[in-house]
Amino acid sequence: MTTRTKGKTSSRRRFLKVAVSAAASTVAAPAVVSAQGAINMRWQSTWPSKDIFHEYALDYAKKVNDMTGGDLKIEVLPAGAVVPAFGLLDAVSKGVLDGGHGVLVYHYGKQTALALWGSGPGFAMDANMLLAWHRYGGGKELLAKLYESIGANVVSFPYGPMPTQPFGWFKKPVTKPDDIKGLKFRTVGISIDLYTAQGAAVNALPGGEIVSAMDRGLLDAAEFNNATSDRVLGFPDVSKVCMLQSFHQNAEQFEITFNKDKYNALPEKMKAIIANAVDAASAEMSWKAIDRYSKDYVELQTKDNVKFYKTPDTILKQQLELYDEIVRKKAAENPLFKEILQSQIAFAKRATQWEQDTVVNRRMAFDHYFGANAAAKKI
Repeated sequence: MTTRTKGKTSSRRRFLKVAVSAAASTVAAPAVVSAQGAINMRWQSTWPSKDIFHEYALDYAKKVNDMTGGDLKIEVLPAGAVVPAFGLLDAVSKGVLDGGHGVLVYHYGKQTALALWGSGPGFAMDANMLLAWHRYGGGKELLAKLYESIGANVVSFPYGPMPTQPFGWFKKPVTKPDDIKGLKFRTVGISIDLYTAQGAAVNALPGGEIVSAMDRGLLDAAEFNNATSDRVLGFPDVSKVCMLQSFHQNAEQFEITFNKDKYNALPEKMKAIIANAVDAASAEMSWKAIDRYSKDYVELQTKDNVKFYKTPDTILKQQLELYDEIVRKKAAENPLFKEILQSQIAFAKRATQWEQDTVVNRRMAFDHYFGANAAAKKI
């Protein structure tokens, strides 16, 4: 073998050695990633474990866990497990928790404009329409801007439109605006300003603390959310009168938050799953709510002897007038509040006009099938 031939052979061997080494690294890389195991996240909700709202939080986590095949595992703890319910935003922002499930109005103390995702009449929009504004009318960008303004290190996903909430639970039916004056009342968000303007002495409490406060006489009346939550939290044990229909929280929804650093470190595929799971959970929550709330609405009356009354129109009209005064004042004090307000109004003007002109009033159909003549019995 000549020197030249030996040189070629040696070069070929070196090339093959490098190629084999590179191939081994390529094959080994996935094994290294796999060896790291699943990404685990510890969350907390702002709800007691027995509340259907905590169930909604678990439903969302299960969707993500299932859709990622276990590569992302979210554990959801109930309110108070790590931080108090109203401390969720700070805990997620600081990385004490990786994420959470709650409502934006609970962050009212951080920035009043956050309550515009839930408190108030929604300018005649329901919660689903407000979510449409969030997704397509500029709300998503405004919310990111809002969180940035207060230094919140979170990624937010509003979802899960809620039905109109009751005006509240009382010791006796409320028949006129003056009946609210002097009552020690629980609510949250801009509703604090609204009930205060109506003459109530307001105390903001998380859901799990309301009934015990009423039982001890610290509250005369309170509002929370829906027939199922109110029933399981024990409202019928401290009150037998519930006033239905209100504008104080006509268009509220839930919020899923992630710590921004933790979220940004996720693979793009997981981020896509998270976003799609939000939409899927939003739809499922809406359907589950209709089923469960309607059942508990019946049982509150038949088993718990609760009497439901419609909130008088005089009070509803007063709510609208007072709300307008409240948000005008806040808009004058807070440029971001004003920007969000104007964006919502612009979207609501065309969306609600379309809805009012297009959607048939189903009351006629309800009266036809289930009213005095009960046509449903004849079918």
